Amino acid sequence: MIKRYSRDEIAKIWDLQNRFQCMLDVEIAACKAMNEIGIIPDEDLEDIVEKADFDIEQIAEIEETTKHDVVSFLTNVAEYVGPSSRWIHFGMTSSDILDTATSLQLKQAGELILRDLEKFSEVLKMKAREYKHTLCIGRSHGIHAEPTTFGLKFALWYDEMQRNIQRMNDAIKITSVGQISGAVGNYAHLSPEIEIITCKLLDLKPVNISTQVIQRDRISQFMNTLATIGSTIEKIALEIRHLQRTEVLEVEENFSKGQKGSSAMPHKRNPVVSEQMCGLARLLRSNALAAIENNALWHERDISHSSVERIILPDSTILMNYMLNKMLPLIENLLVYPENMMKNLELTNGLAFSQVILLELAKKGVSREFAYSMVQRNAMECWKTKQPLKELILADTEIKEFLSPNEIGEIFSYERYTQNVDFIFNRVGI
Repeated sequence: MIKRYSRDEIAKIWDLQNRFQCMLDVEIAACKAMNEIGIIPDEDLEDIVEKADFDIEQIAEIEETTKHDVVSFLTNVAEYVGPSSRWIHFGMTSSDILDTATSLQLKQAGELILRDLEKFSEVLKMKAREYKHTLCIGRSHGIHAEPTTFGLKFALWYDEMQRNIQRMNDAIKITSVGQISGAVGNYAHLSPEIEIITCKLLDLKPVNISTQVIQRDRISQFMNTLATIGSTIEKIALEIRHLQRTEVLEVEENFSKGQKGSSAMPHKRNPVVSEQMCGLARLLRSNALAAIENNALWHERDISHSSVERIILPDSTILMNYMLNKMLPLIENLLVYPENMMKNLELTNGLAFSQVILLELAKKGVSREFAYSMVQRNAMECWKTKQPLKELILADTEIKEFLSPNEIGEIFSYERYTQNVDFIFNRVGI
């Protein structure tokens, strides 16, 4: 069983302790950069590095008066540092510290989500291999189409999850940036070299250009990546919900001992986790929309984005961590019923082979239109009477002019639907 992690781990990234610590890390890195180019004396830097600290409760008390979170934070840090604190935040603006700290938090959260994505992908890969050749009916518009394998469903989800992993890597990269550029982003009081050094110390890259803020298209990309991953989870969950319907029952969420499905009906075994995933995916999409709307700010900056991000960033990253860690056991413990898959596959008395008959007639020189009409005529009779399609085709005098009984018999074989599964798996990399 693949190890899962508590959502407390990712929630701690967004608590005030880590938030202020990231802000302090930015300020100390900037001081080190200013020391390196000769602005801050060595003894003052030593003082700052040794003494800089904060107290969350004291910051809150100060903010009751200042009504400004960054000023309150800096005031509290100064109480610990003393006279050398005059260099802390020197030439900087609030967003230099806030946005760069947010980048650190997004990087931390993104790396945890990336770890979960990789673990979930491994579970999908294992299931794909397990059910590689397990036949089931494919469906389009919810109606039986042609046979496929249950393993191919997992292979498709695995392949999509690989793209999600790449998207997450890109999202982490695009948000792993910092700025130390001043009130309107033009380095009026500090040189770009300070920004370069600061970001290097924080394992971030400096932005090419900023205003008073790092531009929000970066966070929008991050949030839309989470929404896209959520849509993949929803896709998987929706398939499980459909396949668990009583009339289908090809798979079922594991029903643990003592679990109850209904307050009224003792027989109920519901796909509750899958339904939950479909609902939560909607929240990820709505938060992604809010992130897009944060991109347009007045002039060099306003704070309309700030209140939104205080909600959507922790909510969406914690939610994604939660969803992935719910999907892991769901897929690991999924109950699969191959016998019901075969039963459903044969439910339509051979109708799944209608295209093969059409193609074999075309090979014999029959026009597609004529071949289609002959096959459809028998298919509709099969629907109506439940008589096996093979028997109807064997009795059709027009079709027998083109196909021998042996050729018709060979048509009704499942082998063609699995013959290229290995090729697909190899291409997907399973």
